[in-house]
Amino acid sequence: MSAEQRVFVTGGASGLGRALAEGYAREGARVLIGDVNAARGEEALAALRALQPEAHYLHCDVTREEDLQAAAQWMQANWGGADLVINNAGVADMGPVEAMPLADWEWMVQINLLGVVRGCKAFIPMLKRQRGGALLNIASMAGLVHPPFAGAYNATKAAVVALSETLKAELEPDGVRVAVACPAFFRTNLGESLRTRDPRYARWMKKLVDESKIDAESVARLIREGVARGEFRILTHPAARRFWLLKRLLPYRLYEAAMRRAGGRGRARSQPADGPRSA
Repeated sequence: MSAEQRVFVTGGASGLGRALAEGYAREGARVLIGDVNAARGEEALAALRALQPEAHYLHCDVTREEDLQAAAQWMQANWGGADLVINNAGVADMGPVEAMPLADWEWMVQINLLGVVRGCKAFIPMLKRQRGGALLNIASMAGLVHPPFAGAYNATKAAVVALSETLKAELEPDGVRVAVACPAFFRTNLGESLRTRDPRYARWMKKLVDESKIDAESVARLIREGVARGEFRILTHPAARRFWLLKRLLPYRLYEAAMRRAGGRGRARSQPADGPRSA
């Protein structure tokens, strides 16, 4: 991207959002980050301005439609529009479906799914008026391949994939591109937002994240490269890509058996002998 490009990132003050923001700023793009954490927002902004002096931060809670509308209005007023809108903000859960309170399901839906919907609704009119630009929605491999003990996370990320496919068909006639990124586990701070009723799931999540061989900066680079190539479904982890291909190409019972074996190995390595339990 060049200095003419204008990028907005939700959840842009930490983790993958910050890595994406810094990657685009390093390429010369003007980047607006939105985040609910003001202290991290200012810290991230200082780092961004060292790369691109026009970077900006706005407080943005993706559960509030008016915050997303304010971001779109700020970009229109100050930069004349947007070229790439990244709906990145997300949270996590782990635990059996029956053990997760409905309040936690609603929290997950409000952020992981409706947060993306609000971002799209706020910016699509602008992108359509421009007859150009792109939406990048950050989902997860959990939106394509659904591991156990992450029901709400799987469901919301699968919904983001479905939403992105819908938007791609709807917006192509207007010259607006849509992409959805589906990374697997990588080293980031996603565990900070984790809600679970059993501390062993938190330890399992931490182990999966900490032992990943890939960090947020590497995932961000792979996503940026996918966007630059015009890919729609951006898969950043080769092993996860193979599982998705297995799911698509094998009879489901064979894929399910392979998934069960992989999940069993992971649980055996990362949990106590008595395994997970509901609270």
